[in-house]
Amino acid sequence: MKRLLIKNGRVLDPASNIDGLYNVYVMGATIAALKPAGSDRGEGGEEWTVIEANKKLVIPGLIDLHTHLREPGYEYKETIATGASAASAGGFTSILCMANTEPVNDNESVTRYILERAEGAKARVFPVGALSMGLEGEQLSEIGELVEAGCVAVSDDGMPVRDGSLMRRALEYTKIFDIPVITHAEDPLISAGGVMNEGVISTKLGLKGVPPQAEEAMVARDIGLTELTGGRLHVAHVSTRGSVALIRDAKKRGVNVTAEVTPHHLTLTHSAVEGYDTNAKMNPPLRTDDDIEALIEGLKDGTIDCIATDHAPHSSIEKDVEFDLAANGIAGLETALGLVLGLVHEGALDLRTVVSAMTENPASIMGLEGGSLKVGAPADITIIDTERAWTVEPEKFRSKGRNTPFGGKTLKGAVVKTILAGEVVFSLED
Repeated sequence: MKRLLIKNGRVLDPASNIDGLYNVYVMGATIAALKPAGSDRGEGGEEWTVIEANKKLVIPGLIDLHTHLREPGYEYKETIATGASAASAGGFTSILCMANTEPVNDNESVTRYILERAEGAKARVFPVGALSMGLEGEQLSEIGELVEAGCVAVSDDGMPVRDGSLMRRALEYTKIFDIPVITHAEDPLISAGGVMNEGVISTKLGLKGVPPQAEEAMVARDIGLTELTGGRLHVAHVSTRGSVALIRDAKKRGVNVTAEVTPHHLTLTHSAVEGYDTNAKMNPPLRTDDDIEALIEGLKDGTIDCIATDHAPHSSIEKDVEFDLAANGIAGLETALGLVLGLVHEGALDLRTVVSAMTENPASIMGLEGGSLKVGAPADITIIDTERAWTVEPEKFRSKGRNTPFGGKTLKGAVVKTILAGEVVFSLED
């Protein structure tokens, strides 16, 4: 059995309430022991592979609840293999992939195909099944079949569920399987034709705007339906102050709702669109400084549970066009950690909050085994040099997607190694 020893790292594991200098012992694919640094018996030599952490940050492997891996159907944008490789480079060991593939992941054959393609990948891949057949918002997909095949949640992400009665039935039916419904909160009648946040900048650029109420109206509806049904709701990519307030109030009432925010909504405002940069075109759109302040406060007080990338790789075919016609999204797996660590360095967020939002919280919400370094847990580990500065070079991404508004930006905080089931799947030195 393979043995791995990570020596003298700053182990931060919120799930175990551990923060200090420890040695991490891995046997096979699981965590075997944690011992205070310096207390080891000199393990090494042929029996142990030793990684000297030298006080670098050692945390559970990051978990991303929101990626688009594009396969099957759009392999020219991304494949499961390239997406998983990008995930490992970003410190992620587990990723959830959305259903907007071709064909749509609305049946067990597509789910099983995804899982087969994910065998041997550099990250664990958990499929999210479509809430409705073909993402058309008219008929529930065979949710039981999807769960049996391996889906951990359902969502029509990318497409809002316009029909409130369909959303109600989804929330009721998923209770049988104890899985969450992930909502893409957008009222398409309010947002119709909008391509960026509605405000002074959209007016100046002559672009149709999307007011925050397009998101907030759907958040309010879906919270109400969750309260009615007793289902589980997870709100994807929250972007407005009003949405944070709605989720906060719902949690106080005991509604079973969780939420995520993306690194780009935490670090960019709608001013990034100036110059008509299509890499800054998102859905939901980039908002305002006031919204960012509310999102950060939401993370700090637990209203927002997770940080998720909404990794959405596109080719130049979809991005190098007029702004109105450009596809939404960012290739986000490889920049996410550096962006949120920047907020830690600035003092906007504390390190424990960030690590919780990217490890134990997503694991808990989706019922995954990872997110902890407890004895017996999967040996999914990320080692980070929080002080290492690096420059974003999209042409060097492991993802096929090069669509990022952060090209040329210097970030502080780099993944040194990513370990999946006891095996090193990414090393900065390679």
